[in-house]
Amino acid sequence: MHRFMEKLAHFFAVLGGLVLSFLILMTCLSIAGRILNSILHSDMLQSFMPGIASVLLATGVGPINGDFELVEAGLAFAIFAFIPLCQLHNGHASVDIFIARFPVLNRRMQLIIDVIFAATLILIAVKLFEGMQSKHSSGQTTLLLQVPVWWGYAASLLGAVTSALVGVYIAAVRLFETFTGQQILSIEGGAEH
Repeated sequence: MHRFMEKLAHFFAVLGGLVLSFLILMTCLSIAGRILNSILHSDMLQSFMPGIASVLLATGVGPINGDFELVEAGLAFAIFAFIPLCQLHNGHASVDIFIARFPVLNRRMQLIIDVIFAATLILIAVKLFEGMQSKHSSGQTTLLLQVPVWWGYAASLLGAVTSALVGVYIAAVRLFETFTGQQILSIEGGAEH
């Protein structure tokens, strides 16, 4: 089971990384287009080289239409896509001042945290599903691209459901460890501060 969760989490992390890379490239191109469009519309260029400026402007040089809408939906998906791997490897930031000195207490605290985190991830997935249904039934679309808003919710829901699955798996393993005394997953890791 752990191998399946590991592959699932890695798949979503890679997919999230690809989406994030695309968004970065698109944003850079959009900014470059916006700057070039401003330069081509400048008084100086319009005075000295109006023909070249007009030809370049006619090609459609400018910002990418709907870039903000794509970034909004894409970043939401990417965030949810990274959570499963982070949860699986206990990569969330933690502040351990007192509990780190007591291993037994540390394991109990990790169990409580993982159970609460799993419940939170389930709640997020359920609420995201309800939000997606609401957007779907309302027929709401984005302003510029006229893409249904629920598509962004659906993409994010894939990552949220995967996060919830991994969260429940981690909580179940922690419960098993508590009742059997076996150590399956390390409580080390994370970004300790």
